[in-house]
Amino acid sequence: MQPSAALGRISPSPTLAITSRVMELKRAGVDVIGLGAGEPDFDTPDFVKEAAIQAIRDGKTKYTNVDGTPELKAAIAAKFARDNGLTYKADQISVNVGGKHTLFNAMVATIDAGDEVVIPAPYWVSYPDVVQFAGGVPVIVKAGPEQGYKLTPEALDAAITPKTKWVILNSPSNPTGAGYTADELKALGEVILRHPHVWVFADDMYEHIVYDGFRFATIAQVCPELYERTLTVNGCSKAYAMTGWRIGYAGGAPWLIKAIAKLQSQSTSNPCSVAQAAATAALTGDQSFLTTRNQAFQARRDMVVSMLNEIEGMTCPTPEGAFYVYPSFAALIGKTTPSGRLIDSDEAFVGYLLDDAKVAAVQGAAFGLSPAMRISYATSDALLREACTRIQTACAALK
Repeated sequence: MQPSAALGRISPSPTLAITSRVMELKRAGVDVIGLGAGEPDFDTPDFVKEAAIQAIRDGKTKYTNVDGTPELKAAIAAKFARDNGLTYKADQISVNVGGKHTLFNAMVATIDAGDEVVIPAPYWVSYPDVVQFAGGVPVIVKAGPEQGYKLTPEALDAAITPKTKWVILNSPSNPTGAGYTADELKALGEVILRHPHVWVFADDMYEHIVYDGFRFATIAQVCPELYERTLTVNGCSKAYAMTGWRIGYAGGAPWLIKAIAKLQSQSTSNPCSVAQAAATAALTGDQSFLTTRNQAFQARRDMVVSMLNEIEGMTCPTPEGAFYVYPSFAALIGKTTPSGRLIDSDEAFVGYLLDDAKVAAVQGAAFGLSPAMRISYATSDALLREACTRIQTACAALK
């Protein structure tokens, strides 16, 4: 027996591969600093944990509605209204096993063979693979540092064809941290409005992790005319430090939510009942801790950006949100390591950092735009300072 053709269209997640490699090295006693994982180092808030414990004590350990409990759907609807000015009823909300599951469900439920999905690059690693698994065609549109790592209306318009089904917008972005302003989203929305067959997958997972007074907006909020054609996607993983709880959610058209539920009923069934109780508490509880954590993230961002920009041949833009930087290092390509190894790609560069500096990052090729790398600063100040010092030393040793 051979693996299916659909499985052959995808690759293992590069970011998860880096995380696994770091864990292996640490178990072997290697002093490696992992900056590859997209996971907050903060713990899940205590009030969320307590809600989960209480749910267990209350016997909430049975099957739930396939796409979310009424309590969690109500909390999600209240969140959308409170934070985004969007109104969704229960039949317009889907709860899934993490944001990646939401993406998978939406693409598999809607894409036919040959359908196109516009994806700005750099992109989250799972976007093109999930589209390809569903039989679709990823249409990658470069959105490099010259554009602030953001898709322009002109580039979007040029990428749309009669076969386009979705446009994926991620703000703030994984991997760059770039955030779209309300005006920038309106300009993109005006393009999409001219193409009534195109839908928007709005990935807002890093909504609450923003800096320097950046005002988050989502496209259905600033372009109400696109409300019926937008799946507004979010989750508890990043803002609430609940990556392992696996709760993602979305608001959209009732027919699409029903289609996603149909697919989910034959795959995972309901998300974990206890995790849903925890997510309900997270969304309805005191949100003030977000400000404190963002202040810590911003201080880390500023330190990392400053130290990387001290490296000759490396340029690190300052992101508006998330907890990543995406430095470019075109000037370092073609140099050689102290052992004589040629740095001919960003994959070779991050390999050199891992082998010689014992710092793990993710190559830009995994995100569709090279030469660059993604560094997560969701770790302690001390480790970040040490990691950046090691990177500085490793780069200075290149010839």
